[in-house]
Amino acid sequence: MRTDCECGCGGEATVTSAFVRPRFFAGQLLTEDDLGLLVDYMTAKSRLHNRSLFGPGVVCGLGVTCAPCGGGTVEVHPGHALDCAGNDIVVSCTERVDVRAMVQEQRISALGVDCGDPCEDDGSRRYGLFVRYRELSVEPVAPYATEEPCPSPGCVPSRIQEGFRFLVKCGEFEDHRHNPGSRLLASLGNLARADQARSRDLRLGRYLDSMSAAALASGRTFRFDAADAKRYAASLAWLRQNAPGEGPPPPPTAREMTEHVRALASAVARHDTYDEPGQEQLRKDYPDLASVREARQVLGTACDRLGGADMEAAWPDPLHRSVARAVVTETAARIVPERGDPDAPLEVRLVAQGTPLSHALQVEFRADLGLIREWLLGRLEHEALAECALRRDVARIDVPPLLPPPRTDSVERVSIADLQRIAEAAAALSGAVRRFLTDAACATLNPPCPDCTDTDVLLAYVELDGCDVVRICSATREQVLPGGSQYGEWLPKLYRLRELAERVCCKPPETYRKPAFATEGPVPRPYAEGLLGDWQRTGDLEEMLTLLLTPAPGETPPKALHEQVYTTPGEVTDSLRELARLRTQVADLTASLEGLRAQLGSAQTEVSRMREELPVQLGSRLEQLESAPHSEEPEPSKPPARRTRSARPRKPGETP
Repeated sequence: MRTDCECGCGGEATVTSAFVRPRFFAGQLLTEDDLGLLVDYMTAKSRLHNRSLFGPGVVCGLGVTCAPCGGGTVEVHPGHALDCAGNDIVVSCTERVDVRAMVQEQRISALGVDCGDPCEDDGSRRYGLFVRYRELSVEPVAPYATEEPCPSPGCVPSRIQEGFRFLVKCGEFEDHRHNPGSRLLASLGNLARADQARSRDLRLGRYLDSMSAAALASGRTFRFDAADAKRYAASLAWLRQNAPGEGPPPPPTAREMTEHVRALASAVARHDTYDEPGQEQLRKDYPDLASVREARQVLGTACDRLGGADMEAAWPDPLHRSVARAVVTETAARIVPERGDPDAPLEVRLVAQGTPLSHALQVEFRADLGLIREWLLGRLEHEALAECALRRDVARIDVPPLLPPPRTDSVERVSIADLQRIAEAAAALSGAVRRFLTDAACATLNPPCPDCTDTDVLLAYVELDGCDVVRICSATREQVLPGGSQYGEWLPKLYRLRELAERVCCKPPETYRKPAFATEGPVPRPYAEGLLGDWQRTGDLEEMLTLLLTPAPGETPPKALHEQVYTTPGEVTDSLRELARLRTQVADLTASLEGLRAQLGSAQTEVSRMREELPVQLGSRLEQLESAPHSEEPEPSKPPARRTRSARPRKPGETP
C-alpha cells in the first residue's frame, strides 16, 4: 500500500508524455524521425483502442478442425484475433499446423535436450494451441546516399510485415478477461476469515436492537399483545404434548422444542415485566394467561430434557448452537422460577424480545467484536479504497475486553454499562463492515487497464493420443464480444450491477439508529422471528455480492488472484452454492443419525431393565410355588397358564 504523497507525473493536467504526434508546417525539413513518429503514433493509438475497448480474444473465424488425413495435424481456418497488447492477428487462408512437431519443439525448449519421439509416451496428453503476433522486416532498400545494390550490408528494410506463428503450451493459461468476482475476492482476502467475520457480524446484528432496547428500558414494561398471546397458546400446547418424556430428545425434536421454549419464554417474560395490577388486567384481556404457572412448569420440564440433548447434532453450526444453549440456560434461570427473576431486569427483557443473552454468549460476543475489528484492519492495510476515513474510524472503535471462558450453564448477570458498550461496538463495526463491502463491490465495476505479460491468443485445446489428434475444443477460448467489452461473459450481469450501484455506491454511510419509543407506557418491541433459523442477508448490497460471487451456469467462477488460471467450465463447479447445499445435507443426515442413535440407546436401556427384572420375577414365582400347601396325592401336572393381554368373555362358538 502506498504511503508517499508525491504521486503523479507532475505539471499541468494537459501535459502528458503518453502520446506525441508530429506537427508539419511549410518549409519544414522532414527526417525519418518525423515520419516514423507519425507511424508510431497511429499504431500505438490503434493498439490502445483494441486492448482497452475490445480486449483480447478471437473476433471471428479461426476455427480449428481435424486435418482431412488425420494424424498429428490440424487445420486453422481464416479469421481475426486481438492479443492483449492490442495487435491485430489476421489469418487470411487456411493453415495446416503440425501439432506433433510443435509438441516436440516445446519439449526441447522446456527440458533443454531432445528426449526422443513424443509419440512414445503412453496415454493422452492435452495442450493449448495458441497464435502469436509477430513482425518481420522485409523489402530491403539501399539508402539514397550509398546507392548500393541489395542485398548488401548497407541495405535497410523499408516495410514491416505483420504476421503470426502457432505454438502449443501445457499447464496453466492466463485469462485476460476482467472478472469482477475475482476482484472482489482479492479485496476480501482469506475467504474463511471473511466468512467468520461476516457470520458473526450477522449474529450480532440479530441482537443489536434488542440489546439497545433492553439497556434503554431496563425498568419498563414490555408490551404484551395479541400476537404474543397467540404465540403463548401455540407453544404451550406443543410443549404440553412433547416436553414430557424419558431421556434427551432426538436432534430434530430438540430443534423444534428449543424454538417453542424460546417463544413461550418470551411471552412469559413480557408478562413478568408487568406489575401485579398489570398482570391481573392481562389475564382478563387474554384468558390463556391464567395458566402461567403451568407454563413455567412445562418450560422447566423442557429445559431439563434439552439440557441432556446432543446440541452439536441438533445445531451443527456453532453460532446457532450458542444461541440455542442461551435459550435453555436463560429460560431455566429467569423464567422457570415461580416469580421469574426480578433481580435480572436486563436478562428478562432480552428474553422477552426472543433474544436471550447468557453469560457464555456475552463472552462470545466480545470475542466476535475483536475478530471483526482485526479482520477489517487487516484488509484495510492491503486495499486502496475510496472510503478514505474507514481505517481511522475502525481503529477508534472501543471493543470491550475479552473475558475468560465461562461454564456453559453460567447465569452471571450483565450490567447496563457492559451491555451498552457491546451494543455500541457492534453497531459501529456493523456499519464499518457494510462500508468496506460496499466499497469493495463498487470498485469491481471499474475494470483496470490490462497488465499484458502473455500476448498469445488461445485458439483451442488439442488432445493427443500418441501422435494422433483425437479431440479439439474451441468453446472455452476468449472471445471478443460484439461492440467490445473487457467484461467478457459478465456483460449480461453488468446492467443489473450498474442499476444496483446507483442505489448502493457513492452514498453517505448509513449510521445506526437506536430503537425509539415513547417515554411512557409499555415498550412496543417485536419478537425476534427466525433467530434460530437461517440468517438471510437481504438488500441491494447483498444482491450485488451474490451476483459477483455466484456465477450463472456456463460462466467462469471468480477466483482469487493466485488461482486465476484458464480452466474449462467442466473443470469448475459453483462452489458457493454447492458448498451450502452439501452443508445442509450433512446437517440433516447428522441429525437423522443422532435420532437413530438416541432411539437405539433407549431400546438398549429398556432391554437392560427387562434383563434385571426377569430374575427377580422368576424368584418371586418360585417362592410362591414353594410356600403353597401340598396334598398327599399330587395332582397331575398342568401346562402353565398362558398370559393374555385382555380377559374378554368368549363369544358363543368361538374357538379358544
